[in-house]
Amino acid sequence: MIYEFEGQVPTISKKAYVFENATIIGNVHIGDYVWIGPGAVIRGDYGEISVGSYSAIEDNCVIHARPGEKTSIGEHVTIGHLSVIHTGTIGDYAVIGMNATVSDFATVGKWAAIGEGAVVKNSSKIPEKSIAVGVPAKVLGQVSDEYMKVWEKYKENYNSFCKRYLENLKIAKI
Repeated sequence: MIYEFEGQVPTISKKAYVFENATIIGNVHIGDYVWIGPGAVIRGDYGEISVGSYSAIEDNCVIHARPGEKTSIGEHVTIGHLSVIHTGTIGDYAVIGMNATVSDFATVGKWAAIGEGAVVKNSSKIPEKSIAVGVPAKVLGQVSDEYMKVWEKYKENYNSFCKRYLENLKIAKI
């Protein structure tokens, strides 16, 4: 469902795919070829949210922002199932693992990888190409060229989903 809130209407590229049971509210901007999975909630009721082109917001993610603040998700970003992004900034090509949290005013750099279940605490900064895991998230290594090549392929799969879902997703007749 897509909702206007207090005069703010989400802007969603016609090239994006949003599942029917995802919820998008208010001051939200969705770029080209963004795939938004079932159950995702993107609430621009307090603040502003932007999702850059070619990003994937997987099933049951929650994205929100504090009053008057902004949550910014770059291009080619993967936000894993059940993740929470709250008033954070996610750099291009970053990967946020399943069930991870990026808290208020935290920054995740370009091509950084946040491990499953990790918590990037308030105002933390995860540098470019860093691998951060744990609670709280700590940098344990660097993203390799091989990792980036593999993830470019994974990201292409979600980008292709936009067109494939529009053309091929149908309610099954059982």
